[in-house]
Amino acid sequence: MSWREEAVTIVCAGDSLVGVIATPRSVDPAEVGVVIVVGGPQVRVGSHRQFTLLARHLASAGFPVLRFDVRGMGDSSGAQRDFESLDQDIDCAIDALQQRQPGVQRVVLWGLCDGASAALLFADRGADARIAGLCLLNPWVRSDASLARTRVRHYYLQRLMQPEFWRKLLRGDVARRAASELMQNLRQARRAPGIEAAGQPPFQRRMARAWAAFDGPLLLLLSGNDYTAREFVEFTRLDPVWRANLARPQVTRVELDGADHTFSNNRDRHRMEAATLDWLNSALPRRRRANHGGTSPTAYSAERA
Repeated sequence: MSWREEAVTIVCAGDSLVGVIATPRSVDPAEVGVVIVVGGPQVRVGSHRQFTLLARHLASAGFPVLRFDVRGMGDSSGAQRDFESLDQDIDCAIDALQQRQPGVQRVVLWGLCDGASAALLFADRGADARIAGLCLLNPWVRSDASLARTRVRHYYLQRLMQPEFWRKLLRGDVARRAASELMQNLRQARRAPGIEAAGQPPFQRRMARAWAAFDGPLLLLLSGNDYTAREFVEFTRLDPVWRANLARPQVTRVELDGADHTFSNNRDRHRMEAATLDWLNSALPRRRRANHGGTSPTAYSAERA
């Protein structure tokens, strides 16, 4: 194997985060590492071992990678929290990777769905010299209006083109309920995007603000067969701030036709891994530190770690 793994325990505000660091075995590690931000009700392994396999793939190519359970999930202690409250967890994870891999000067935050959103919200705290880049897959921007627009555009319009829908409607079948739901979604979809309530801006606006302020390279990966990705496209299409963000020269956008939300089949997973690695190699420096003995001796290999 061209990678090795080390189990780590990270202290975070009095709780313990459990993680695994994958490092290259056959090459000197790069000065840029990767922290996988796990969002949602998810753990460091990932759906169908997605995060485990990604970490090993990137480590084989020279990039140290940390994947970890946030507080309240998996093997980590503490109360469970949502993606808007992961700043401390991410902060401690970055410190832990740099402490255990002293050659890592900067890190890329890699996140899927609301893990991607959490990475942007972390960046919204202000400039952080440790962050070299952001890799965001199918970012979560859901609101009632954006969900309604996505349903209208990608579900109901297709249903209206199907003769069977009209036959059921004329027969008084369940399509009448679908027609009523369509009207509700049309009313909801007409709401203007990005409306802010009093107090703190909504998380979507804070994500956009962080994107605009971030001066490093950013990779946006979108699955072709995923409502979360489609919702992101719809949301950003109607918002001038987001449109400007997507047009920034440091943004690389890759759309993987046919891929589902978690890149669940091997073909799509390999495409996602290749796109991530290609971007890391092209957008970030490939300087490497001298090898002074490798990683900690507390290394192990475990299929389901």
